[in-house]
Amino acid sequence: MRPDPKARAVRPVVSTLEHRVEAATGYDIDTLWDRADRGLLDEPHTHLVELHSALTSAGMSVTFQRGVLERLSSGEFPVDRALLRRIDITVAGLKEALAKKELAEARVIAALEPIEAAATHSTRGDGEWLGVVDHAALRGIAGGAVLHQQILTNQRLVITASRSVIPYEHLERLEAAGLVSRDTSDDSPFASQPVMLTAYGRTTLAGLRPHTTIVPAPAVSPPREPGSRKPRR
Repeated sequence: MRPDPKARAVRPVVSTLEHRVEAATGYDIDTLWDRADRGLLDEPHTHLVELHSALTSAGMSVTFQRGVLERLSSGEFPVDRALLRRIDITVAGLKEALAKKELAEARVIAALEPIEAAATHSTRGDGEWLGVVDHAALRGIAGGAVLHQQILTNQRLVITASRSVIPYEHLERLEAAGLVSRDTSDDSPFASQPVMLTAYGRTTLAGLRPHTTIVPAPAVSPPREPGSRKPRR
């Protein structure tokens, strides 16, 4: 089953797996979905797209249920038994949606790992292997990234300009390799610190080329019927 075009038109970033999918396939998510629609991917990649579409739908359900819960607890409604019942129902719905999202994530990972393993790894000038996940992280940081620390949980995450998420442990590995650095001029524990590529990181990224197995496109694409263009974001 192909991804739902309606879901594609409003597709949010619902999982930290997106940068792994993009790195392993060499395409951003929208391009990957479009190539699946056109039948230009092999079976493993097509299956990955279908599973990612299911993950997107599951993530949107979580977002919807959380939005309902936030509205119910916003003070807009009087506190009574009816409100408490609605909150209980919404919490149950949120738990169910989260369980479906976690299952969808597990299925995406299971389909993604063989593709990552088969992807051609690029090498750095010193001969060490740099994997496709590292490539995705460097590419995201190159477009602008900030290290955030959440006040309540103290969790630290790098958020890129494209809204992909890089775990703090991954950032530390890239720093140790001399590929990235961060601006520590503001030493407040909750300050947002810009993250950038070093000169070595820029040189390394320029030499990386992720690969994937793609069915060759036909020489001439068949014309679309009038009005058949699918909505885009």
